[in-house]
Amino acid sequence: MKTEQPKAIKLQDYTPPAFLIDHVDLEFFLEPEGTRVKSLLKVRRNPDSSGPLHLDGDTLELLSIAVDGRALQEKEYLLDEFFLEVEGLPDKFELAIETRIDPVLNTRLEGLYLSGGNFCTQCEAEGFRRITFYPDRPDVMATYSVTMQADEAKYPVLLSNGNLVSQGKGEGGKHWAKWHDPFPKPCYLFALVAGDLACYADSYKTGSGRDVALKIYVQHGNEDKCAFAMDSLIRSMRWDEERFGLEYDLDIFNIVAVDDFNMGAMENKSLNIFNSKCVLASPDTATDADFERIEAIVAHEYFHNWTGNRVTCRDWFQLSLKEGLTVYRDQEFSSDMRSAPVKRIQDVRTLRARQFPEDAGPLSHPIRPESYIEINNFYTATVYEKGAEVIRMMQEILGREGFRKGIDLYFERHDNQAVTCEDFVAAMEDANGVDLEHFRLWYSQAGTPDVAVTWEYDAASSLFTFKLSQHTADTPGQHNKQPLHIPLTIGLLGQDGQDIPLIQQGTNSGDRTYSKTLRFDCEQQNFSFTDVPPGAVPSINRGFSAPVKLSAMYSDDELLFLMENDSDLFNRWEAAQSSATRLILKMIGEIQSGREPQYVSGFARALASNMANPDLDPAFVAQLMTLPSISYISEQMQVADFDAAEKARSFFKHAIATELCGSLKALYQQGVAGTAYSPDAASMGRRALRNAAMDYLATFEDDRDCRELVVRHYETADNMTDRMAALALLNDFSGAEREVALAAFEQRYQQDPVVMDKWFMVQACSRLPDVLQRIKKLTSHPGFSYKNPNKVRALVGAFASANPVRFHAEDGEGYRFLADNIIHMNAINPQVASRILAPLGGWRRMNPKHQKMMKSELKRILATEKLSGDVYEMASKSLGKEA
Repeated sequence: MKTEQPKAIKLQDYTPPAFLIDHVDLEFFLEPEGTRVKSLLKVRRNPDSSGPLHLDGDTLELLSIAVDGRALQEKEYLLDEFFLEVEGLPDKFELAIETRIDPVLNTRLEGLYLSGGNFCTQCEAEGFRRITFYPDRPDVMATYSVTMQADEAKYPVLLSNGNLVSQGKGEGGKHWAKWHDPFPKPCYLFALVAGDLACYADSYKTGSGRDVALKIYVQHGNEDKCAFAMDSLIRSMRWDEERFGLEYDLDIFNIVAVDDFNMGAMENKSLNIFNSKCVLASPDTATDADFERIEAIVAHEYFHNWTGNRVTCRDWFQLSLKEGLTVYRDQEFSSDMRSAPVKRIQDVRTLRARQFPEDAGPLSHPIRPESYIEINNFYTATVYEKGAEVIRMMQEILGREGFRKGIDLYFERHDNQAVTCEDFVAAMEDANGVDLEHFRLWYSQAGTPDVAVTWEYDAASSLFTFKLSQHTADTPGQHNKQPLHIPLTIGLLGQDGQDIPLIQQGTNSGDRTYSKTLRFDCEQQNFSFTDVPPGAVPSINRGFSAPVKLSAMYSDDELLFLMENDSDLFNRWEAAQSSATRLILKMIGEIQSGREPQYVSGFARALASNMANPDLDPAFVAQLMTLPSISYISEQMQVADFDAAEKARSFFKHAIATELCGSLKALYQQGVAGTAYSPDAASMGRRALRNAAMDYLATFEDDRDCRELVVRHYETADNMTDRMAALALLNDFSGAEREVALAAFEQRYQQDPVVMDKWFMVQACSRLPDVLQRIKKLTSHPGFSYKNPNKVRALVGAFASANPVRFHAEDGEGYRFLADNIIHMNAINPQVASRILAPLGGWRRMNPKHQKMMKSELKRILATEKLSGDVYEMASKSLGKEA
């Protein structure tokens, strides 16, 4: 067991910095094994604080330090492994520091490191301290000038934040460039890139008529995969002006794609550094989902220019202030670019797959945490996705116009400031003259509320009454939760399937609408509506207006009725998910009792009705056809049984395919085969529907014609979407077809590391019983590297998080494999190691045998020598009191 426990940092202990930095001059002498960094800081005492000058540092070699030109002796400062402190300083001075760092050994990929022979940086959250000594906290904001000197032949491209102000030649084949960023920023937004890179260029004219140069830098040979990312950037810039009135503020915007990156992308001011998989796309190398992800991430990082850069966080506890808000903005952008209902469904799928389990487990925390050991561990689904839902609820309460007024006031008050979540909510309140004090609980209270809904109908008075109750379960460190302010949007459908006008009891009869957002803010609350005809069926939480778990008294027939008729397409999909989940859980019970599962055909008939509806978006129908995942189904069980869940889901899917075989074959045949590939929404929808039909038909895997259909789909595919759809199905077939397809894929793409990640991931997710043995062999594959986060996530992470049946195998080998890899990665990249650990934290939902095995592996991880704070925090919290 780890003896020295890292100390937790607490929100309640926040104090302002003792000194502020007005300007930073940085000079880099770039060498892979010994880069020198000179910093010149213009420092002044903060009148709101006291204490010595505290500078953070990590793995730095201090070469010199001087105050106002006078070199300091060792006795005049305190140098520790992780900080440098100086006392007795004047109220205003210049501090000069020179350090040496070793980028080539930086496998943590924090600070300055090498990727593909090129220099790049990652400073969020606390990477800048690995470059130079500095107050590495977001509430210290300064303007920056950056000069880089490097070998011109090896590193012809030199980039940093802001605008290029000068450049020239040096001695010995060196050259230099100087950049200046006029906007004050925290050091986590600093960026530097130096390398031999190709450039894909375009431009954008802002609403005020300014020309902005746009450039995407990639490794040579990848220029032909940048067009979609550039188009996404231009559309993002235009959308932000039109929707929020936010115009870009510099003359240049650069994106650089690197293969080795801990995250998806980083919003450094004017110099966004991206994981290559979030930029590079062509029909032959990227799926439709990849195109959608690139569009969303490019937008997300661009939108950060205002929600994160111009206005940033006071401290890291406020992380959702920028991330939740910006996720909400990129979701709205994608909804406007594509199908809004489909986008909402996709976002809720993600929320339920990632955030709901987090909220229900040992790692549960509010969107504004109270404490942390390693801030890297709080780049979570709660901070991002649930944070976005909290922002969305504010718009639901205030309306789109009121929300825009609040955003405008927020920027007017806080431009170029580091602020808190309270500041954001206060702007919403003051702009709209409302009180959101009760709503603020969403920021500080963890857990997903359980909302129970029953209803009564009084035929004599035509009165329909909703009876609501809410409860949020205890989470680590939080007990006896308070009722939340939940904006719950509802509707009523008549027997003819049409929406009924809603007239709330006690309101003006002229105030009728077909959807109504209820202010549900008590433990129990009733809402009544008048003039409702008999037989009305309620549609509850329309558009997923609140991130809650809903329990409603629907009959099986009422769910199917909503599945066929609800005008709110999200709730039509929700009814399908609820119906399928209910039926599969019933089958699980039958399987566990040793009986044959019983199939009920009503679901298939309702599904067929939607499949035959020409007015529905094919992308939506494809979503409707997609059954709940094995993980989601298992989460509805008191004790998870992944084997039974897989058997029941497979049985149900095959039964639907049997009943609808003719319709499925017709859908498949009328798909997009033979048409030129396009990443537009309509084409994506047609491909999604055709591949959904193939997915059902593949359940007849013992039928030679169906196996040949999947093989033919793979072999004739002219785009990665269709190729991967077929490969994923072949990957679960036992036989030669699987091996031939995997070998052909490897042969075709072995020189493309981004595409090879798909090859690793699809094999990690195979349902075949020998999958773990195959994965272990793949860790020795020439294309796999533990130093590349994408590879580790694609193979090890995907197996643990996306293949629950095999990960939770009876022998516990899946647990041992994951723990071995976490221990190995702890010494290479602790951030990646901690992020793949979460599946072991689900032991509480397992049977006693699996609980024991999972806890044993967590204890083994905690006993590791030199365990990083990242992994220690995740493992100890996952183990809970057992730690």
